[in-house]
Amino acid sequence: MTLRHIRQILKDTDFIHTGGSSEELKVADYLRSEAEAMGAAAWLEPFPVQMADVKTASLEIDGVTIPCRGYKNCGSGTVEAPLVYIPVQDHITLKAVKGKIVLIDGGLRHFAYHDMLEAGAVGFITYDGNLNFPNRDIDAKELRSFVADGKKTLAVNINAKDAQKIVKSRAKTAKIAVEQDEYEGESRNVVAELPGTSDEWIVLSAHYDTVPLSHGAYDNMSGCIGLLEVLDELKKGAPHRYGLRFVFCGSEERGLLGSKAYTAAHEEDLKKVVLNINIDMIGTPMGRFLACVSAEDAMVGFIRYFAGARGWSVNAYTGVYSSDSTPFADHGVPALSFARSAPGGQGNIHCRYDTMDLLSDEQLREDGAFVADFTRFMADASVCPVKREIPDKIKDDLDKYLNRKR
Repeated sequence: MTLRHIRQILKDTDFIHTGGSSEELKVADYLRSEAEAMGAAAWLEPFPVQMADVKTASLEIDGVTIPCRGYKNCGSGTVEAPLVYIPVQDHITLKAVKGKIVLIDGGLRHFAYHDMLEAGAVGFITYDGNLNFPNRDIDAKELRSFVADGKKTLAVNINAKDAQKIVKSRAKTAKIAVEQDEYEGESRNVVAELPGTSDEWIVLSAHYDTVPLSHGAYDNMSGCIGLLEVLDELKKGAPHRYGLRFVFCGSEERGLLGSKAYTAAHEEDLKKVVLNINIDMIGTPMGRFLACVSAEDAMVGFIRYFAGARGWSVNAYTGVYSSDSTPFADHGVPALSFARSAPGGQGNIHCRYDTMDLLSDEQLREDGAFVADFTRFMADASVCPVKREIPDKIKDDLDKYLNRKR
């Protein structure tokens, strides 16, 4: 891909496109067209997602109205109660939440959410943003279905500046009101293929959706450009021994919904998949390149040697990466995620500052070229060298990440 082509993709997708939205569909069609123009067969695979249109949401603290946004899919209604702020959810602070609306640090996570409900919490306030940012943006959050597990409770999100004022003022009461329409919508994965000479596959993945405040250049149109770079490079030597399937995942930002839907719908096909290579955030001019491996330990050493032989610096380690590689590993497919981790202040994500200005077109192409080189080696191997088994330590980490155990 030329630098001009890379910059054009960033410009053409420079808008918010959240999971399940019409804007997401626009980007899905765009990526499908890009893959087809490069010579791959490509199509969309829709899957259902929970959607909501929040009509009204309000928060009063000691009778004073605080700007907020209602959580999507948290239900509708009004709740008024004493307010309590708890920075951690442990057996000590949980004793203070009964009959209270709770202000917490961070988002609503599965075990903490249910612990607070069981302790008697009646509503939730979260916050995001930064005290040092000039804006007062408030992200549109949702009560994810795998977090709620059927138990909905009213919740709103506010800006960090207001959260600090509430705590400093020792506020006593809160009133939350939310009205919304909830319904089933549709997101989609974009799938493209370069068949190989065998019936086995390597699946490459990257998500293309954004959060509600972000244009998502770094997180993660950069990864999608990386996939297109791999496709563009490897079509030249096709067919390779292993077929290459490219999955541009929708609704990743809503809880890896696209990759979860893909792996659930293709369980039989996954038996023929020898490796998943995921790309999530590359191309920043500063920062280290990393490889998180959800597979046997030997793969870490292999990646280090492979990169070192090419003069490429990589921080490779085993673990579970919070991206679309995770559902593949959970289905028994050896998986890894490549990323370039920008240092603090150099790559803000999930906010208005995730724009194409964070990226270097040259670094995007270089990062994509390394992934293409690695993929080519694997695609032309007489036998994929990675064992098709997930180590027990990774399985344990997957159970924790996917809320099956604490």
